[in-house]
Amino acid sequence: MDYEIRLGREHTRIDDVWALLRESYWSPGVRREVTEEAVRNSLCVGAFHPATDRQVGFARAVTDYATFAWLSDVVVHPEHRRHGLSKQMIETLFDHPQLRTLRRWCLATRDAHDLYARYGFKPVDPGFFMERKNDPTVWQATPTAPPRHPPESTR
Repeated sequence: MDYEIRLGREHTRIDDVWALLRESYWSPGVRREVTEEAVRNSLCVGAFHPATDRQVGFARAVTDYATFAWLSDVVVHPEHRRHGLSKQMIETLFDHPQLRTLRRWCLATRDAHDLYARYGFKPVDPGFFMERKNDPTVWQATPTAPPRHPPESTR
């Protein structure tokens, strides 16, 4: 079965993507408006089922289009896995002409290290990268409001 890969957020079917993401381990219960905002601010690619034209795969790059991108939300509906859709979507993003000058791609994964290793991703130096985590429920159905900035004592 040949799937169609479409680049550009204008092709994104929010309801299909939202359904995929809210069932994923990294964004369970994500609110629809959070998904909409993420799509609006990303370079998106989707995989579409040929018979139904339903979106069954999604990936996005959060990027400045010059030097950096974060590969995020690579997901394929369970019934459509094992067709190489993740690889096709990732390669579509990597081949985008506006992303050829990037010096760094980053991502986070719990279970797809082998997939990303084939594209040159490696574990990062823990003494180099840092992160700040907010309340993990801010994007879920019943969010709590985190502070917009860190408290004064941590600035």
